[in-house]
Amino acid sequence: MPKPSCLLPDPAFVANFHPMNSDATQMTALVDAINRYTARQQGESPFYTEAEGLIVLRALPDRHPTHLVHKPALCIVVQGAKWTTFGSRRLEYRAGQAMVVSLEMPGSSQVMEGSKALPYLSVVIELDQAAMREVLAGLPSPPVADVAARDSAFVMPLGDALIDCALRAIRLLDTPEAIPVLYPLLMREICFWLLSGPHGGRIAQIIVGGPRHQGVVEAMHVLRERFAQSISIEELAALAKLSPSAFHHKFKALTSVTPLQYQKQIRLLEARRLMAAGEANVQSAAVRVGYESASQFNREYVRMFGAPPKRDILEFGQVRDA
Repeated sequence: MPKPSCLLPDPAFVANFHPMNSDATQMTALVDAINRYTARQQGESPFYTEAEGLIVLRALPDRHPTHLVHKPALCIVVQGAKWTTFGSRRLEYRAGQAMVVSLEMPGSSQVMEGSKALPYLSVVIELDQAAMREVLAGLPSPPVADVAARDSAFVMPLGDALIDCALRAIRLLDTPEAIPVLYPLLMREICFWLLSGPHGGRIAQIIVGGPRHQGVVEAMHVLRERFAQSISIEELAALAKLSPSAFHHKFKALTSVTPLQYQKQIRLLEARRLMAAGEANVQSAAVRVGYESASQFNREYVRMFGAPPKRDILEFGQVRDA
């Protein structure tokens, strides 16, 4: 089925848009909607919903950070608070705020505020870059790309419009047959509010792929696809049409890690996934993700996850089952 064409609000409507409910009322309704949804679910958070890329989280403060590859997404905190790190950069965000991630990159997160009575609640909306480009092309007054923007993740306050979109997305889960028709339209509305908001230039520059960053992003895709292979900085820089030093500088400015650190984290995350799924032991996992030295694999694994592979996988399983 072809995707619906981009539907954009009339500019006069946008200028005069004032939702009937206040932020506080909308957030209360969103908390109630998430509580109702999670009460019906089996298993543990995160809950991957029937709407592709829509994820609901319900959690208590974590004992250990969660390591994962973040996809381009709008990560809305509905209740509680959380931190996420990319390299040495740490972002904290709480109810009424969202973290925008504009590139696929590894990071670690930890819930830092929540309780049994008031657990951490979050809605993650993975962003459709094709929809983002389509919406940008259809805007009557597109944002000027913020060429000074470098960080690929930032925290922003939520307004009524985005809270309302998140609420309607959760309510849409009550009518599964409507999701294929209505969720793509809702995604375009989310893209509209992001691009027409105060951070529109920043989002347009990176998510949509500004020309200043496109070569680095393309090299990043190659690095991610060939993470188990040995790839030199010179080869990646050539793909990005930059000198090795300029490529290294731009890559770190965008992701907060060096290309080598990026590859290393992707390798270790994949090794952990293989072992946790029972698809490989420590030695075979190390080989499959590109390590020639078992001792180096163990050292770097401990540095990232805080424990040797066997003990970490045992604890990882206990945490998931808790």
